[in-house]
Amino acid sequence: MPHSTVNLAIEAVRYFLANGKPLPRPDNLGNEFNEKSAVFVSIKQNKNLRGCIGSITPKTQNLGNEIILNAVKAATKDPRFPPISKLELSNLTFSVDVLTPLEAIEGLSNHNPKKYGLVVKNGSKSGLLLPDLEGVKTAEKQLEICKKKAGISASESVEMFRFQVKRYY
Repeated sequence: MPHSTVNLAIEAVRYFLANGKPLPRPDNLGNEFNEKSAVFVSIKQNKNLRGCIGSITPKTQNLGNEIILNAVKAATKDPRFPPISKLELSNLTFSVDVLTPLEAIEGLSNHNPKKYGLVVKNGSKSGLLLPDLEGVKTAEKQLEICKKKAGISASESVEMFRFQVKRYY
């Protein structure tokens, strides 16, 4: 039976925690897993974020490998949280966001934070916020959080890019 994106993320974390190395890419993945896409994997415990890591642009040759890489990083390398343990796994929920390519935007006038995620860049600093997040109701709020995440002051100018996601639970 073909994998779902979320099942692959869970399997990748479970395998890594048991074996200390990345899950080999399963053979029975559907064709959609051969596409090259940027991905974010979010892990929650009781609706609270427990880990989230992803890529703005793809780091591997296909979606299957991108999910495996970012699922393990979200579980073990998110600097905001301690690494996830085997005992926690059954109490966690996973979601996978597959990103569309970035599109440069000049301003926020037509930007809907429910529909679009946002990336800001200033020199080597960049910040990203996924779309449709709880508590982020305006484009201005999304921009404010992106700048803060990137360590860019509110008064500094930034290049802005938007993207859409397919979110899988």
